[in-house]
Amino acid sequence: MATSRVHITPHMHWDREWYFTTEESRILLMNNMEEIMTRLESDPDYKFYVLDGQTAVLEDYFAIKPQNEERVRKLVQAGKLIIGPWYSQTDTMQVSGESIVRNMMYGIRDCLRFGEPMKIGYLPDSFSMSSQLPMIYNGFGIDRAMFWRGCSERHGTDKTEFLWQSNDGSEVTAQVLPLGYAIGKYLPQDEEGLRARLDKYFPVLEKPSVTKDILLPNGHDQMPIQQDIFEVMDKLREIYPDREFHMSRYEEVFERIEALRDELDVVKGEFNDGKYMRVHRTISSTRMDIKLIHAEIENKIVNILEPLAAIAWTFGFEYHHGLIEKMWKESMKNHAHDSIGCCCSDKVHAEILNRYILADDMAENLIQFYKRKIVDHMPAKEGCDKLAFFNLSPYAREEVVNTTIRIRAQEFSISDENGNPVEYYICDQREIDPGQVDRQIVHYGNYDPFMEFDIQLAVAVPAMGFTTLHIQGKEAGNKVVAEHKEGLLENEFYTVKVNANGTLTIFDKQAGQSYDQVLKLEEGSDDGDEYDYSPSRQEWLLYSTDFENDITITHQGFQSVATIRYQMALPADLAEREAKQQNARMDVECTVTLKAGSRRIDVEMALDNQVNDHRVRVLIPTPYVSESVVADNQFGCITRPVDDPEMANWEADGWKEAPVPVWQLMNFAALEDGKQGLAVFTNGLREFEVISSKGNEEKDTIALTLFRSVGVLGKEELLLRPGRPSGIKVPTPDSQMRGKLTCRFGLFGYRGNHISANVMQHARDYVTPIHCYNKIPYNAMKLNVGEQDLPLTFSLLEKDIKGAVLSVLKKAEDEDALIMRVYNPSETEKVKDAVRFNRPVTEWFETRMDEVALEKQSLTAEQFGDLGPCQAKTFRVRF
Repeated sequence: MATSRVHITPHMHWDREWYFTTEESRILLMNNMEEIMTRLESDPDYKFYVLDGQTAVLEDYFAIKPQNEERVRKLVQAGKLIIGPWYSQTDTMQVSGESIVRNMMYGIRDCLRFGEPMKIGYLPDSFSMSSQLPMIYNGFGIDRAMFWRGCSERHGTDKTEFLWQSNDGSEVTAQVLPLGYAIGKYLPQDEEGLRARLDKYFPVLEKPSVTKDILLPNGHDQMPIQQDIFEVMDKLREIYPDREFHMSRYEEVFERIEALRDELDVVKGEFNDGKYMRVHRTISSTRMDIKLIHAEIENKIVNILEPLAAIAWTFGFEYHHGLIEKMWKESMKNHAHDSIGCCCSDKVHAEILNRYILADDMAENLIQFYKRKIVDHMPAKEGCDKLAFFNLSPYAREEVVNTTIRIRAQEFSISDENGNPVEYYICDQREIDPGQVDRQIVHYGNYDPFMEFDIQLAVAVPAMGFTTLHIQGKEAGNKVVAEHKEGLLENEFYTVKVNANGTLTIFDKQAGQSYDQVLKLEEGSDDGDEYDYSPSRQEWLLYSTDFENDITITHQGFQSVATIRYQMALPADLAEREAKQQNARMDVECTVTLKAGSRRIDVEMALDNQVNDHRVRVLIPTPYVSESVVADNQFGCITRPVDDPEMANWEADGWKEAPVPVWQLMNFAALEDGKQGLAVFTNGLREFEVISSKGNEEKDTIALTLFRSVGVLGKEELLLRPGRPSGIKVPTPDSQMRGKLTCRFGLFGYRGNHISANVMQHARDYVTPIHCYNKIPYNAMKLNVGEQDLPLTFSLLEKDIKGAVLSVLKKAEDEDALIMRVYNPSETEKVKDAVRFNRPVTEWFETRMDEVALEKQSLTAEQFGDLGPCQAKTFRVRF
């Protein structure tokens, strides 16, 4: 029998924040980095140290000690200090595909300032693994992955080394850390201490291993370097003479695995099982206020800012890479698994929220800047203001838009660029102080007020471009008067009736399908912690239909709105729930909007929560009975079971937590029967469950989590997660989510299936609203304006809505060219597609996700070629 090899790899796992703050960990970082570098510089036998695969650690360090950049560079170039490839230790289930790509892109770019990055997809503690990671890794020339959480035999192997594939066939060699990344932490020198740990660990590690090599990572959370590691290794050789002990890089471990490639199982799909290690699926609804702003910023940067900046760049305006990188990095500090999971202290959550507020402020202001630069350089029409509409989808859109204009007049008309009058509806109006528009007006003694009008109009906007209307003040316009209708919301696609109990009955005219009792709220206990939902052992569910409501329906010029208000009397906490008392309240205002010509019903739920320890979900019953549900993930879709049979015997089978079929999504989830279906679109509500009919008369219901309230970071002995607390047991009163929260989602009925009905594209449009810019003669901040020669209407490119979905359009990082990334949403079918640019293309190269051109170029200009199932492709285009 060959001698077993044990690989000892010195490393640290560096949570920048958790139950401690970033500044607390930064102080330890200053101390630990000096010890690490001194040892690497002075001891030739101490060959390697892995800096947790993330460059944010170096950023934190150099903010205090920039003078040590050269020391770090020498150690990286000598192959001793191993850095990257990530910017931060990202979560992979609650952040978008573009966020994961940028995390690795910026991480590798940071690394290259010092030397080569570690070319391993290294995520030792992220709570689950997205099915699309092999494709993303391949997009950076990485074909190795190392992780801990999410595996079970259900994935098709009981081995810790295997080949892991995405749907499109992208493949990495995977090494799972079956007992985690810290089993070699603080190794003692004495035989008794070593045996107490390793006599248990070695058989567990060796049994599922294909190579029979054992990986012993020598590090832990914030752990300083183990100075006596060689003495420990000498002792290990003495205790275990039949084993070889080596200080190894992770790359050496992979070389051993790859030598046995033919013996490796092939596995596809996500790793989301909590059998051997906890994966905390329901963390997706902890601190929903943070989750909502997180998704809003992701979508704002990728769907609005970057394509808008790309359009502006084609007109000769600067593409502000530095500002965009700064807002990405502010956000990505929060994408680390504990931070975006929101399993942190209240103080840390305040820091996370502040970072998002900063990133959002940067993104919003840069969006305004680019819209202004474009509109400022359009020809002026004497006496007229402008109202420009920007569509950042790759196909034309005709929609009802609600926007606000400012004008120094009591009335106005709107016309298109050909002088044709445009109808509009005034929703509201108010007088505003001129100082809010430009303080210089007041400075020179002019106090005449401005008017602000909230208006509504139907507008057609070309693909990836804009169109512009003119506003003439002090002139009567073509105002629409709202029609009086019966108490229904109705357009070409739906009839929506508000029931007496506050729910909706929706009739989909095209599909001929009714949905009843839609938007009932379910309120139940949460006896869990920041990591996991877990119901009370004395559960008592309450529903919004148990309470009186007030219903108002208004019909506006281009849309109808139903407002449903009610107050739910609820148990104040777990003790009151057990006693069946209802002494606390939650106020709800639900606004349902149906726009003319829209296939989507928009819902806004404004909640004022004054209750502890509970979970609130909105229920959307469907007429479908299905074994599976489809949702989107990074660059594609994923189909998962509605019921998990393992729920019947998870405790007997030794699962660390119950496999409750609560799933993650990015922007949509859908139930369908092949002929028709219903999708829910969301902008930040990224957790849902299908409450299964289980063969009863009831049909399947989509339960979308609005929020959950808990008061502790970690808690022991949960009903759905027995044993020790996750994290530590400290109070987190802010996670009770007391106060106001506004949740938005949409309902989208369709014929056919989610691919033929372009559900992914419509879900993306939901989080890519048409943006407006109202150009008036005054600005608080002045800009110099060049030649006013830009068109009033413009389209950069166009493609059909069917087929490939646009992921991003942006300027290339290092080239005077644009980058376009698209993907195929289908899990089973190939798609062939193309794009049409409205100017001559001089270069069309397919690149990897890191924007490096592929060596083999086979596609003609503007062709995407064949996209495999859930495959993303990236292209570089020059004009």
